[in-house]
Amino acid sequence: MKLRSEFLSHRNGGEAFIIPADGAKFSGLVRGNRTLGDVADLIKDDTNEQAIITAMREKYDAPAGVIERDVKKALEILREIGALDEH
Repeated sequence: MKLRSEFLSHRNGGEAFIIPADGAKFSGLVRGNRTLGDVADLIKDDTNEQAIITAMREKYDAPAGVIERDVKKALEILREIGALDEH
Protein backbone atom coordinates (compact mmCIF):
# COMPACT_ATOMS: atom_id res chain seq x y z
CA MET A 1 0.00 0.00 0.00
CA LYS A 2 1.05 3.54 -0.62
CA LEU A 3 -0.31 7.07 -0.16
CA ARG A 4 -1.93 8.15 -3.42
CA SER A 5 -0.19 10.98 -5.22
CA GLU A 6 -3.41 13.04 -4.97
CA PHE A 7 -2.86 13.42 -1.23
CA LEU A 8 -0.29 15.33 0.78
CA SER A 9 0.65 14.89 4.40
CA HIS A 10 1.76 17.71 6.66
CA ARG A 11 2.71 18.01 10.33
CA ASN A 12 2.35 20.98 12.60
CA GLY A 13 3.55 20.30 16.12
CA GLY A 14 1.77 17.22 17.44
CA GLU A 15 -0.92 17.31 14.75
CA ALA A 16 -0.91 15.66 11.36
CA PHE A 17 -2.96 16.67 8.33
CA ILE A 18 -3.90 14.75 5.20
CA ILE A 19 -4.77 17.18 2.44
CA PRO A 20 -6.28 16.30 -0.94
CA ALA A 21 -4.60 17.80 -3.96
CA ASP A 22 -5.86 18.14 -7.54
CA GLY A 23 -7.52 14.98 -8.76
CA ALA A 24 -8.61 13.64 -5.36
CA LYS A 25 -12.26 12.64 -5.08
CA PHE A 26 -12.24 13.58 -1.39
CA SER A 27 -12.61 17.24 -0.54
CA GLY A 28 -11.84 18.32 2.97
CA LEU A 29 -9.08 17.98 5.47
CA VAL A 30 -8.21 15.12 7.81
CA ARG A 31 -6.67 16.23 11.08
CA GLY A 32 -5.11 13.64 13.34
CA ASN A 33 -2.48 12.95 15.93
CA ARG A 34 1.16 11.94 15.72
CA THR A 35 0.21 8.34 14.89
CA LEU A 36 -1.61 9.43 11.74
CA GLY A 37 1.44 11.49 10.79
CA ASP A 38 3.79 8.56 11.35
CA VAL A 39 1.59 6.24 9.29
CA ALA A 40 1.37 8.83 6.50
CA ASP A 41 5.17 9.14 6.49
CA LEU A 42 5.59 5.37 6.34
CA ILE A 43 3.21 4.95 3.41
CA LYS A 44 4.96 7.50 1.23
CA ASP A 45 6.86 4.44 0.00
CA ASP A 46 5.18 1.15 -0.84
CA THR A 47 4.73 -0.92 2.33
CA ASN A 48 2.27 -3.15 4.17
CA GLU A 49 0.39 -3.02 7.46
CA GLN A 50 2.77 -5.36 9.28
CA ALA A 51 5.82 -3.28 8.28
CA ILE A 52 4.07 -0.15 9.58
CA ILE A 53 3.30 -1.85 12.89
CA THR A 54 6.90 -3.06 13.19
CA ALA A 55 8.26 0.45 12.54
CA MET A 56 5.86 1.94 15.08
CA ARG A 57 6.84 -0.64 17.71
CA GLU A 58 10.48 0.34 17.21
CA LYS A 59 9.62 4.00 17.71
CA TYR A 60 7.10 3.80 20.58
CA ASP A 61 6.84 1.84 23.80
CA ALA A 62 3.15 1.05 24.13
CA PRO A 63 1.13 -1.73 25.73
CA ALA A 64 0.37 -4.81 23.64
CA GLY A 65 -2.32 -4.16 21.06
CA VAL A 66 -2.29 -0.37 21.27
CA ILE A 67 -0.01 0.19 18.29
CA GLU A 68 -1.87 -2.38 16.21
CA ARG A 69 -5.23 -0.75 17.02
CA ASP A 70 -3.95 2.75 16.29
CA VAL A 71 -2.35 1.75 12.98
CA LYS A 72 -5.53 -0.06 11.89
CA LYS A 73 -7.59 3.04 12.77
CA ALA A 74 -5.26 5.36 10.82
CA LEU A 75 -5.36 3.07 7.78
CA GLU A 76 -9.15 2.85 8.03
CA ILE A 77 -9.41 6.65 7.91
CA LEU A 78 -7.10 6.81 4.90
CA ARG A 79 -9.11 4.09 3.12
CA GLU A 80 -12.38 5.92 3.79
CA ILE A 81 -11.14 9.05 2.03
CA GLY A 82 -9.54 7.13 -0.85
CA ALA A 83 -5.98 8.08 0.08
CA LEU A 84 -4.54 4.55 -0.11
CA ASP A 85 -3.30 2.84 -3.24
CA GLU A 86 -3.60 -0.83 -2.34
CA HIS A 87 -2.64 -2.41 -5.66
